[in-house]
Amino acid sequence: MARALHGSAIEAFWAGTSFLLTSTVFQPVLGSFSHIFGRKPLVYFSLVLFFAGSVAAALAKNFTVILVGRSIQGVGGGGIICLTEIIVTDMVPLRERGKWFSMFSAMWSIGTVAGPLVGGAFAQEVSWTWIFWLNLFFIVPGAVLIGIFLKLNYKTSSLLEKLKRVDWIGMTLFLGSTTGFLIPVTWGGVQYPWDSWRTLVPLIVSAVGMVVFVVHQERWAQEPLVRTSVFKTTTAAVTYAGTVIHGIILWALLYFLPLYFQAVKGMSPIMSGVALFPETFTVAPAAMVVGAAIAISGKYRWAIWSGWTLTTLGLGLIILLKPETTTVAWVFLCLVSGFGTGALFPAMAITTQASVPSYDAAYATNMFSFLRAFGQTLGVAIGGVIFQNQMKKKMLTFPLLADLATEYSKDAAGLVEIIRSLPAGDMKDQLRESYADALRYIWIVMTAFSAVALVLSFWTKSYALDKPLETDQGFKDKKRAKDEEKDSQAKA
Repeated sequence: MARALHGSAIEAFWAGTSFLLTSTVFQPVLGSFSHIFGRKPLVYFSLVLFFAGSVAAALAKNFTVILVGRSIQGVGGGGIICLTEIIVTDMVPLRERGKWFSMFSAMWSIGTVAGPLVGGAFAQEVSWTWIFWLNLFFIVPGAVLIGIFLKLNYKTSSLLEKLKRVDWIGMTLFLGSTTGFLIPVTWGGVQYPWDSWRTLVPLIVSAVGMVVFVVHQERWAQEPLVRTSVFKTTTAAVTYAGTVIHGIILWALLYFLPLYFQAVKGMSPIMSGVALFPETFTVAPAAMVVGAAIAISGKYRWAIWSGWTLTTLGLGLIILLKPETTTVAWVFLCLVSGFGTGALFPAMAITTQASVPSYDAAYATNMFSFLRAFGQTLGVAIGGVIFQNQMKKKMLTFPLLADLATEYSKDAAGLVEIIRSLPAGDMKDQLRESYADALRYIWIVMTAFSAVALVLSFWTKSYALDKPLETDQGFKDKKRAKDEEKDSQAKA
């Protein structure tokens, strides 16, 4: 895309980051709107945004339009993600939800594997625009099927009454604070140094804004954007902390592991996607088995503990990856963390919902979805900082690379092409060694994060999963619809 549109590396960077950023910050807003305006209208609204963003990006002739399209697409994508999970809490009893969340994890796993392969193939063999046109083949049938099959109860009211219920002050504070925090976190060390005022000032201002937002939600908001009650049990607090860590680890793996295969092992982007199979194809089976087991047993703590244990062990094994690691070795080294992260998807989703009253389940689910995405945004930033520092430190030990250390260590993704373009020799070997060493420190930090989450999970309490389904927007069958129609006619 950068070559075709004559864009800079920074513009190409933001083409990917803008989607993740808007997808993250708008999830609580769209989830909150769904309580007021109804789930189904917000699903359609999200689909329209995703459609519009995809078309805008596909037709773009410059990166300005690309960034606008990707940002709109991200808002729609965030809505689709959070509303899908919220609707499950409306329609499925708590004990059975593990099966549904495990299916979502399976779809995520398939998409994560297929996306880079299909996108890479289009960009390499056809045209990068098809990466965006392809979305339409999913959006249109999805919209039709939702219209046919998604029947939800919802009490209608006037538009004016709905608008009065919106927490406008809370929404403004939340969007401003989270965006102002995530943008400098994202560009720190890439576009501007971490000690630059452009990075530090928005971080400090946004931190203050978030404190004001929390106080507003607690004291003044009549219908708060975020119900702070969902954080107030020990189980919820430690699980949400684990959710952020899970997102950090997951995105660090999905972003930096392919770079290992490309920069260190010399694979093409498509083959690096294939090399991720041991990591990504283990997520779905683990999630489905754990989700079903939770539904059958009515217990979830074992899944949390075993998930974090496997994740910690798996990340520890990935530390062993080196330039000379054989194919058989890296396949088996990458398997364990996939099982661990996969098990945690349904386990943590169920835990957050079990720890709150049934009427707060949708709000708890929305926060789970947001914090997972928030962690994913942090994952690339944290990994990038570790990479920059360690890559520079290692390169300074090689006389051939010392003069290039500051420039080459700035961008892990950009350095891939430099390494691939170099002829065989000492410089290329030393760069590969430095790259593998920098990645090793990322895995060490991620292992430490996972170990912290494992320790925190010991405070998870056991709650009964056999709770009644309490929701205002549950599934509406034909019989219930007829009964409600008769009641309304009788009252009239």
